[in-house]
Amino acid sequence: MLRNLSSRSGFSWLSWTKPQCFVVLRNHSEVARDQEETPNAQKLIKVAIIGVPNAGKSTFINKIVNHRICPTSSKVHTTRAASRAITVQKGAQMIFFDTPGLVTSREMKKHHLDTSFTSGYRHSIQHSNMIGVIHDVSSHWTRGQLHGTVLETLELYKTLPSFLVLNKIDCLRSKRVLLELVDNLTMNSIEGVLRKGAKVSATEPGRPAGWPNFSRVFMVSSVTGNGLQDVQNFLLSRATHSPWEFSEDVHTDQPSESLIEDAVRARLLDFMPQEIPYSLESQLEYFSSVRGILYASVQVTCPNPRIERLVCGEADGKLKQITERVSSDLVEAFRMPISLTITTTSRKRE
Repeated sequence: MLRNLSSRSGFSWLSWTKPQCFVVLRNHSEVARDQEETPNAQKLIKVAIIGVPNAGKSTFINKIVNHRICPTSSKVHTTRAASRAITVQKGAQMIFFDTPGLVTSREMKKHHLDTSFTSGYRHSIQHSNMIGVIHDVSSHWTRGQLHGTVLETLELYKTLPSFLVLNKIDCLRSKRVLLELVDNLTMNSIEGVLRKGAKVSATEPGRPAGWPNFSRVFMVSSVTGNGLQDVQNFLLSRATHSPWEFSEDVHTDQPSESLIEDAVRARLLDFMPQEIPYSLESQLEYFSSVRGILYASVQVTCPNPRIERLVCGEADGKLKQITERVSSDLVEAFRMPISLTITTTSRKRE
């Protein structure tokens, strides 16, 4: 800019003023103003989404980015590794880290989870600008306070701003209960400031019910999309001027092969009872795109022939259902037709 002004005004004009002062004023005021007013200036915000298993983290992210990127199911521990979902809105790129549910060491042993399961969410938070806590309000037994692992995480990364999302409000009709939950889960405070006229929440020694440093609280239904626009507007207001990390047409950092395997595993969790789906392994055997159609073949390895028969069902009826549901999920993810085949095998033959 200084070069353009010089060519128009002439160096002789600048020599009669104070060039150094001119440059300082330009750098600190006009340049900053131009960046804010430039409509094409890129903005960026990175958000780590955390919460206990089955709180609705993946559904929340899928809905807010308008792509089925993260695997979802009705059972816990569908997400086993951190991944990123990306969307661009109003010139700002928002990157959401989908993290595994926060668990205790006891839960890790029960579901055979390795150490990478817990290290994934820490890595995500360390590379984020903000933490979003997803809290399930549909359960009467657990909605009254934040889980201990969530509070420990917020305390560990208390220098990062955070916000609270009360999810599944479609299952809770009482506004009074929702308002009471907000008071309890925020300890009547926002950003550490006690709400006017409120009293300090009474908590058990060493075990607070909530976190007083949330920047905002949102009430949403990730299934219906109710309340998500408020979350988007809030995040857009917190995005800062920074180059995008991904091109505009990229919606995830995961390869297509992983998306397909995760989609199969998620539907196996829905269709198979109890602990059976956790013992199954899905592996992509073939993947290709021909003339706008995706072709994929996935093999599901079962621990024994009995489990294999349960997966297939009578006349392979259950396996066909699973294949149809996974195909539907993948059409939403890739936004193109897909021809999917799922086969089964067992480690031990009778």
